[in-house]
Amino acid sequence: MSIEKVETAAAPAAIGPYSQGVRAGDYVYFSGQIPLDPKTGEVVSGGIEAQAAQVMKNMEAALAGAGLSFAQVVKTTIYLTDLNDFAVVNEIYGSCFAGVYPARATVQVAALPKGVSVEIEWVGYCG
Repeated sequence: MSIEKVETAAAPAAIGPYSQGVRAGDYVYFSGQIPLDPKTGEVVSGGIEAQAAQVMKNMEAALAGAGLSFAQVVKTTIYLTDLNDFAVVNEIYGSCFAGVYPARATVQVAALPKGVSVEIEWVGYCG
């Protein structure tokens, strides 16, 4: 099985020693996306709604860079710094999927990079 880096300029560049995504066989494993504007590399302004919407835009761009769409996402993990934001994030997240929703876990964490409130990582199937 070959392993291939997946990268697109349409999503924020990695801010550390990791890849935006890695294709391994029929799956693409995507690193977590935080609410960064891909053009500026800065955190978007606004509350949890703006942050969640930007994460989903970044997710869509990273998927497209791998030739995938939301329909091919099979697993996600959502990291929140406050589980009280769950309902808002869940509504924005859910609006991006139709049909079979991905398997998912949502956890509260003490902190996220750059002081953001939400991060999502996921696995796409391309078989």
